Amino acid sequence: MQKTLSIVVPCYNEELAIRPFYDEVLRVSKKLKDVELEFVFVDDGSRDRTLAEIQKLRKEDKRVRFVSFSRNFGKEAGLLAGLEYAKGDYVVTMDVDLQDPPELLPEMYEAVASGEYDCAGARRVSRKGEPPIRSFFAGIYYKIINRLSNIEMVDGVRDFRLMDRKMVDAVLSMPEYNRYSKGIFSFVGFKTKWVEFEHVDRVAGETHWSFWKLFVYGIEAICAFSTVPLVLAAVLGLLFCFIAFVMVVVIIWKTLAFGDPVGGWPSMICAVLMMGGLQLMALGVIGQYLAKTYLETKRRPIYIVRTTEKDDKTVNDGEAK
Repeated sequence: MQKTLSIVVPCYNEELAIRPFYDEVLRVSKKLKDVELEFVFVDDGSRDRTLAEIQKLRKEDKRVRFVSFSRNFGKEAGLLAGLEYAKGDYVVTMDVDLQDPPELLPEMYEAVASGEYDCAGARRVSRKGEPPIRSFFAGIYYKIINRLSNIEMVDGVRDFRLMDRKMVDAVLSMPEYNRYSKGIFSFVGFKTKWVEFEHVDRVAGETHWSFWKLFVYGIEAICAFSTVPLVLAAVLGLLFCFIAFVMVVVIIWKTLAFGDPVGGWPSMICAVLMMGGLQLMALGVIGQYLAKTYLETKRRPIYIVRTTEKDDKTVNDGEAK
């Protein structure tokens, strides 16, 4: 019985990569037996001709479907929209820049279609080609989040995953506003096979992920899957209260026993600044969690669709391949 594989591809200002990606997937798909492809491109409010390139593909191939957002909502919204619109028995999420090698698709599909695994994920075993500082902090980040969270985040794992319908439905059952897909994939569980590969350069364009954006994304991930920072803030508060109590006892004892005067204002200012900094840090940690709760309670849509292939009459003419 023929199965359908939906290929979910979030895109933001990737007009130069659309065609090479499509051609490469078609080339690799010849190795997939009894599999019907479905392309689901998600235009995340691109400002270039990304949508126009996708529309060209739709005119040539009716297997190409697309969702275009009213503005840029971010990659997490793009992944969610693609999963919601995908109709396939199996769904794979990929980057359009070909840093997720399509050559891995046959191996990943075979692992899941056999029934032995529910998911096959691609894991990059080297970060060759990345700035050293980014690779260094990425390694530290995964060590930190794995200590803070009760779910496993595998270092080097990308959003390149092929899942069966059961796992896709499990992911879609988590409609939270503040999304971190790597954490959600780990949270829902299921048996996963990791397929390793070496770093691959982008086929076109430049990355949209700056160091600062990655840092903020990492903070959001920690807040989404761990409450340990709140515990640490409370522990630090108790610790410094204890230190302050001991210091008061020592000062009183030294004054009564030896007539030793209390130290001058420089030491007092240092102590005040340190305590003030710790208080602001604790408030910042609490504020992050309150902000996430605030956004969740607003119930705003994660994304807003401007158009799809069904709405766009300009792409519904012609014959499918």
